[in-house]
Amino acid sequence: MPELPEVETTRRGLVPRVVGHTIRDVVIRDRRLRWPVPRDLEARLRGCRIAAIRRRGKYLLFECGGGCLLAHLGMSGSLTVVPAGDAPRPHDHADIVLDSGEAVRFNDPRRFGALLWTPAPESHPLLAGLGIEPFDASFGGEALHRLAQGRRVPVKQFLMDARVVAGIGNIYANEALFAARIHPERAAGRISPARLERLAREIRVTLQRALAAGGSTLRDFVGSDGNPGHFQLQYAVYGREGLPCPACGHPVRAARHAGRATYYCPRCQR
Repeated sequence: MPELPEVETTRRGLVPRVVGHTIRDVVIRDRRLRWPVPRDLEARLRGCRIAAIRRRGKYLLFECGGGCLLAHLGMSGSLTVVPAGDAPRPHDHADIVLDSGEAVRFNDPRRFGALLWTPAPESHPLLAGLGIEPFDASFGGEALHRLAQGRRVPVKQFLMDARVVAGIGNIYANEALFAARIHPERAAGRISPARLERLAREIRVTLQRALAAGGSTLRDFVGSDGNPGHFQLQYAVYGREGLPCPACGHPVRAARHAGRATYYCPRCQR
């Protein structure tokens, strides 16, 4: 699933080609996404000028005057900018046609993504309960320590809880915990403030490195220009079961926690 770096990479690629333009037309080819595309979405969007594109967690918000187009990439979705006249490919479910002659095209083979309308994004059910953003000034070891107080849940599961930290998924939780030398099964509430400070720092560093590489492409993800990300070439532990730890050479171990694959070095991470 695209995580914060992939969604932010998409946002940054869309902004210079989309913001400031007016939506000339909306073409919905398949409304059967995770939540059905609203029947009135076309009417709401036509004629709207896109004033900004924001990200909240793994969601993108296209600000359109009286509300926002809320987009989620789901498991396999992408938003790319193409010439408006380009013939659709399989799984090209929607086009947002701009006055520039280009279109923002939504492709989603698994149809777990979403295109919704909200007049008040901060109170939308999908956004209202989201936690702190990793790049917010208030994010740090002190915030993690406060949120982890009394929590027995494993720290990896804690980081992936969008009500705690918005946007961190399986890949980047694995990588940040390795960089911070914290075992993914350690109870979140039993980690010292100093180690949580290091974890917060490594989360930011990991996400920044991923952004610089255009995110990760394991199967479907492409940025708004149609190109894949390359951060998967820099993974320290994710997907590297049995391969040597880049820090100590011990084989990377894999396990399943809460239904998700977990990768870690049993020697480096405590």
